[in-house]
Amino acid sequence: MRSLKGDTLDPKGLVAEAYKIDGITPAECRSIFLDWALNLQGDSKEALTVLLNRHGNEDHPMTQVMREGLTASERPRRRGGWRSRERT
Repeated sequence: MRSLKGDTLDPKGLVAEAYKIDGITPAECRSIFLDWALNLQGDSKEALTVLLNRHGNEDHPMTQVMREGLTASERPRRRGGWRSRERT
């Protein structure tokens, strides 16, 4: 069994391997992305930006998943509820 080795941005080499799998589905990419995110040490936004520049094939489902991860990593904005209403 071959051990996967990566770098500080992709420690297990999961993202790199995802791009090598022919016919990988978006669901499989999301699963790989979750595993990658749980093992990441550091800023995910910075890591995703570098990994997209490194691997970002526009037609690959992993690229789409990572782009979604970039937008999801932005701070959520409160859109409603009693705390957002003006108090008198």
